[in-house]
Amino acid sequence: MGMTISQKIMAFHAGKDYVEPGELVNCKVDVVLGNDVTAPVAIFEFNKLNLDQVFDKDKVVLVPDHFTPNKDIKSAEQAKVVRDFARQFGITNYFEVGQMGIEHCLLPEQGLVLPGDLIIGADSHTCTYGALGAFSTGVGSTDMAAAMATGEAWFKVPESIKFVYYGQLPQWVSGKDLILHTIGDIGVDGARYMSMEFTGEVIEHLSIDGRFTMANMAIEAGGKNGIIAPDDITLAYVKQRAKRPFNIYKSDEDAHYYEVREYDVSRLEPVVAFPHLPENTRPVSVAAGVSLDQVVIGSCTNGRIEDLHIAASILKGRKVHPEIRVIVFPGTQQIYLEAMRRGYIETFIEAGVAVSTPTCGPCLGGHMGILAKGERALATTNRNFVGRMGHPESEVYLSSPAVAAASALTGKITPPWEVV
Repeated sequence: MGMTISQKIMAFHAGKDYVEPGELVNCKVDVVLGNDVTAPVAIFEFNKLNLDQVFDKDKVVLVPDHFTPNKDIKSAEQAKVVRDFARQFGITNYFEVGQMGIEHCLLPEQGLVLPGDLIIGADSHTCTYGALGAFSTGVGSTDMAAAMATGEAWFKVPESIKFVYYGQLPQWVSGKDLILHTIGDIGVDGARYMSMEFTGEVIEHLSIDGRFTMANMAIEAGGKNGIIAPDDITLAYVKQRAKRPFNIYKSDEDAHYYEVREYDVSRLEPVVAFPHLPENTRPVSVAAGVSLDQVVIGSCTNGRIEDLHIAASILKGRKVHPEIRVIVFPGTQQIYLEAMRRGYIETFIEAGVAVSTPTCGPCLGGHMGILAKGERALATTNRNFVGRMGHPESEVYLSSPAVAAASALTGKITPPWEVV
């Protein structure tokens, strides 16, 4: 029997010709990622091994992005642990404030994650890199420590679900809407420890930024990873960034799938996830009218240049509603620069938006946009759990950049076509 793309990548990295779902395998990894929240724990465990080097100083990537620029003494000390470790062990890919970005925007941009790679990161949204045709998944900090020492990690080979999207994608409907619609259909545990393989004619025409968004949120359906087979769109993005060779894998026609789900997207509206789960989805026309206190555009889900372009196109020449706060977080310094060159930053500031340096801060309720009791935010982030962005009695709604920008103008959840 044939193998899925995820099975093929795992088999290669395990040094085997074939692996099957449920099998336990030990795989060599191409990248080990940590941030300022998760890496210090891994470093503490790594130091117990009394080693004088990591397995490969080029393959360990450290990005202080969650509480940076540091919000307080504790976060500064966390970042210092990572900085000192990077200097001690000569870590090639350590990104200091000023160079760093939100990790899952930064690594693809820097060419550090490539098709066919097997990547682990001590952050659940490491699954983002599946958009490039890599097997990429989040792990705990102790697994990160072991991988920094050995260059290996163990896995149970996951079953795969194939998601097929067909039809004509309507105006204002994006990768964020596709993945929210999917999570709303299968639930937050509908793909638990499974590989979510996104396919079909809609995916074939979806931008690389839209693909990153979809893979990023695979974990919100319980997925072990999200993945899209590489094609010309992938290669156009990768070839100008790759610093090393890479491999292209695709699923065999006779590969086994746990399930196949098909979606005709022709009549799909932009989707909004209501509190307090990403599966609690409704069309924007149903969600319309919910009043807001804050709008956040950015994050590892929707902080890329296409996302900023969409938001700027809606906000240009207009003012945000005077009774709400609107914050934009570009995903990396390069995205920030490109947005400046294109005039998006000027558009945001003239509209009354606060533009921040790249940081994960508001998404996890860390800083730069924390919600007070009773406040309600619409965000292009990936999670809306209880207390996710601040007070346990605040509320988070999830949407695409288009819906977020339109809602920023009216102060309530609004379909884009009502303001454009």
